[in-house]
Amino acid sequence: MCSCGCGTCSPQKPVVLNESIAPKEILSEGLKYHLDNALPLTEHVYRAGSQKYFNLWAEARALYSRGILEVQGADLEVLTETDLGHYGTLEDGTQVPLDFPIELNESEYNLLVEEATKKIGKPMRSSSGGKAYKVYVRDPKTKKIKTVRFGSGGLKAKINNPKARQAFAARHKCSTKTDRTKASYWSCRLPRYAKLLGLKSNFSGFW
Repeated sequence: MCSCGCGTCSPQKPVVLNESIAPKEILSEGLKYHLDNALPLTEHVYRAGSQKYFNLWAEARALYSRGILEVQGADLEVLTETDLGHYGTLEDGTQVPLDFPIELNESEYNLLVEEATKKIGKPMRSSSGGKAYKVYVRDPKTKKIKTVRFGSGGLKAKINNPKARQAFAARHKCSTKTDRTKASYWSCRLPRYAKLLGLKSNFSGFW
C-alpha cells in the first residue's frame, strides 16, 4: 500500500472485484468504470454531491462489507471510517448526506462570525473569524446528526506545500484524530476532500 494514501503508487489496483464471490455483472456502470480504469473511488467518476455520487459510495460500501470488493489507500479509509453514501435526518426532518464536507455559503459564513463575536463580547470581526466548511456526522453515542464546522481560509493555500502540511499534522497531532464529531478530524483530512470543495490541489493524500 502506498504511504501517501492516494492508492495510485501501489502496483495493486485501487479497486478489485472478488469474482469468485460475485460476477462483474452485478456492478453498476460507474463502479465498473472505476475497476476497468484502475481509478480510486476518491477520484470519483460522478460529480461530487450528485445522487449517483452517493449511490456509488453506498454500493461500494455494501460490496466491501460482504468481501466482494477490495480497496486500499484513501478508499479504504473512507469506507471504514466514514458513513459517506448514507443519509441522516436533522431535527426538522431534513435529509442530509453524512460525512460529506460542504463549503459554507456566504450567509452561513457571516452568521458564524456574528455568533462567535457575540460569544466573546468583542466588536464585529472580519469574515476570517468564521469557519469555511461544514459536514453532517452521526454521533455514535447519541445516534443524532451533528453539524461540524471546520477549516479557515488560511488553510487553503497550504495544501500544496509539503512542509506546511507536515507542520500542520505535527502541530495538531493528526495521526491521533479519529473522532469524526470533532472539527480537528475534518481539518486534518481536508486534503482528501480538496477537489470536492473546489480547492486547487495536486495532493490527494492526507496531512
